[in-house]
Amino acid sequence: MASYEFLAGCYDELTTDVGYRSWAGYLEKHFARAGIPVRTVLDLACGTGSLTWELARRGYEMIGVDRSEEMLAQANEKGEDFTGERPIFLHQSMDKLDLYGTIDACVCCLDSVNYVTRPAQLERAFARVHLFLMPGGIFVFDINTPEKLRALDGQVFLDETEDAYCVWRAEYSRRRRVCTYAMDLFRLTPAGLWERGEELHEEYAYEPDELEEMLRRAGFHHIRRYGDRKLRAPRPGEERIFFTARKD
Repeated sequence: MASYEFLAGCYDELTTDVGYRSWAGYLEKHFARAGIPVRTVLDLACGTGSLTWELARRGYEMIGVDRSEEMLAQANEKGEDFTGERPIFLHQSMDKLDLYGTIDACVCCLDSVNYVTRPAQLERAFARVHLFLMPGGIFVFDINTPEKLRALDGQVFLDETEDAYCVWRAEYSRRRRVCTYAMDLFRLTPAGLWERGEELHEEYAYEPDELEEMLRRAGFHHIRRYGDRKLRAPRPGEERIFFTARKD
């Protein structure tokens, strides 16, 4: 089964603690530092669109891109009470990004970059983002640090709600630099029955220095690193760090 094929139906229930308003607020701080007014924003690897819709409510013209049709279907169902300009959702992979015009900013959040497990593919994705950014535009993304992914090895986690239940086990391969999550999922159907699904997710342990080099080769400048939703440099032991990069 492809990643998110089953999980899409219960993803929002299992991630109620993410705090999308906080994420959006943090992104806006970086938008304010961009060299141009930010109006059109690409949410790359948008998933079920929770962050996309939050930014749309703040007045941005949003484009959401994801490779999972199931996640995009969930995203499209949101925003029933939204009266502004609705986001456009596109089914594409990062490295084949193809937009209708330019964007002022691109965000790629919740360690989506780690999910690109082939460095060459990620470098192509960076180049596509650079292509569609306006001069002065900003690219903001975050990663799970290699230290965090290595520390997950052998751990078992449980997430549950009234209608969904997920047990996932993490294994880290030092040879492949990949953390694999094996998930057993159960969700309650409208008929009151439980259905089970299994999924396998992988995250690549990118070193910050190699990501900076990829960004430079893609044409980006003014590359900066930040702590977990902070406007300061990352501190030792921080499990999530953010990058910003600009197009001159």
